[in-house]
Amino acid sequence: MKHIRNFCIIAHIDHGKSTLADRLLDATGTVTDREKQAQLLDSMDLERERGITIKSHAIQMDYVYNGEEYTLNLIDTPGHVDFSYEVSRSIAACEGALLIVDAAQSIQAQTISNLYLALENDLEIIPILNKVDLPSANIEEVTDDIVDLLGCKPEEVIPASAKTGQGIDEILSAIIERIPPPKGNPDESLQALIFDSVYNPFRGVETYFRVLNGEIKKGQHIKFMATGKSYYADEVGTLRLKQFPREVIKTGDVGYLITGIKEAKEVKVGDTITDSKNPTVNMIEGFEDVKPMVFAGIYPVDTEDYEELRSSMEKLQLNDASLVFVPESSMALGFGFRCGFLGMLHLEIIQERLEREFDMTVITTVPNVSYHAFSNKEPDTPILVNNPSDLPDPSKLNRVEEPYIKATVITKSDFVGSVMSLCIEKRGEITNQTYLTTERVELTFDMPLAEIVFDFYDRLKTVSKGYASFDYSPIGMRMSHLVKVDVLLNGNIVDALSALLHRDNAYDIGKKICEKLRELIPRQQFDIPIQAAIGAKIIARETVKALRKDVTAKCYGGDISRKRKLLEKQKKGKKRMRQVGNVEIPQEAFMAVLKLND
Repeated sequence: MKHIRNFCIIAHIDHGKSTLADRLLDATGTVTDREKQAQLLDSMDLERERGITIKSHAIQMDYVYNGEEYTLNLIDTPGHVDFSYEVSRSIAACEGALLIVDAAQSIQAQTISNLYLALENDLEIIPILNKVDLPSANIEEVTDDIVDLLGCKPEEVIPASAKTGQGIDEILSAIIERIPPPKGNPDESLQALIFDSVYNPFRGVETYFRVLNGEIKKGQHIKFMATGKSYYADEVGTLRLKQFPREVIKTGDVGYLITGIKEAKEVKVGDTITDSKNPTVNMIEGFEDVKPMVFAGIYPVDTEDYEELRSSMEKLQLNDASLVFVPESSMALGFGFRCGFLGMLHLEIIQERLEREFDMTVITTVPNVSYHAFSNKEPDTPILVNNPSDLPDPSKLNRVEEPYIKATVITKSDFVGSVMSLCIEKRGEITNQTYLTTERVELTFDMPLAEIVFDFYDRLKTVSKGYASFDYSPIGMRMSHLVKVDVLLNGNIVDALSALLHRDNAYDIGKKICEKLRELIPRQQFDIPIQAAIGAKIIARETVKALRKDVTAKCYGGDISRKRKLLEKQKKGKKRMRQVGNVEIPQEAFMAVLKLND
């Protein structure tokens, strides 16, 4: 056990984590020349196209140091804030972390929030200054920033370059010398933590785990403590580039387990695996529950695919535990799911993955939250409004209450003004302001949950140059002046685009939605009016002009009345067409309504 080291790599987006992981794999001889490729651990097509890490990846390396052989378990993690849940899971399975800071960009927000996550879990931090070969690198200045942040000595910061391979040997020796070996008792009954899982269509659910006490053998009778179900361990092994089956995985090591589970619901990330005959008494503390930031409906294009979409979502949830979903239905779109996401990028990625990995074509609706409506008849009984279409008629409506949250924003003192004005624009009321240090400020607001659903998170990152971190907790329902804004296309209400908005914002947002839809809806043979309405009152209108054939082209010269006759005839045809015409709404239109400020 003293020859095992478990560590993860944490950093802000684009600071060179995946490239550094490639260099470590090269230096330890884990990959052959044939298997080499840039960003090797980013195995998903989507990750390679966008150049971001979405999933954390575990891989085992062997390294000989001072004549002794060591086993290094590396977990490469995402850098984008929407996938911070992946990082928290990786950190739970490690004893140490490589904190990578780009020498040209210095310390960014995600670096700080991931660092706090790692420190809360008592990890040993090894600071690495990456990209020192760049002409724009500020080596001394950024080293001072790291020393201030961590309270370490300047000589403990390892200068490296993942591109040229500089400093890689120093990093490997620091991993072995500074990171403590795993603690645990090999003689106790089995206790292992599940930190990830993935669905394999041929073999069922593959579970990735870290053994804390005891050992797990092939063929052993095991039990999952959260669900209370027992299975046989058909295969256990370690994770190289491919899976290597082993007879036994001992204390402190990381591996995978195949039990032939076909139901995605039976595996919970953060669960404890134990021996079913001699179970452990203590369950490992799981991860914190994930807090969705954005809620949206996801519907199959063809209603018959509903069950297939459900099983696809469950398989995707195995691989991405931060996805939350419950069934719901809509008049226009049929049956689907109301899903919770961590941010707009997360929503896009989930939609892409459903289309690519499971061949599901889906429609995403405008994100929103749940409200309570009270009618005049029964002013004390709340009616739950999940969809704007559930809202009672305005004449029968007594009042509407919306969920409020207590939002905590931690930011650098330079950005206090812009963060405050953003929160006030979003109907927030500031309740507290505390200076944690001279540089860092904590701001507390009471604000409606509906306002943070759209683009609040993305705009907060923009106004604070990525430095603000954001957390929230619900504080109950409060009365609010809300109106239902309907979108009419060619006179027909499209319920998937309806939204409940505050009366003060309704006109502006209604106008913006109409303008956005005008750009995205393809032109037809007839004029398409796009209207935003509150009840029967139209508050904004745009028109998509018709494609028109020049019917008078054949009239060479001649009398004006002949041309007029032809144009009148065309006008009648267009009018009739408009009465029977159906307007198809492209998928981008649903997504674009979410990004009104772009």
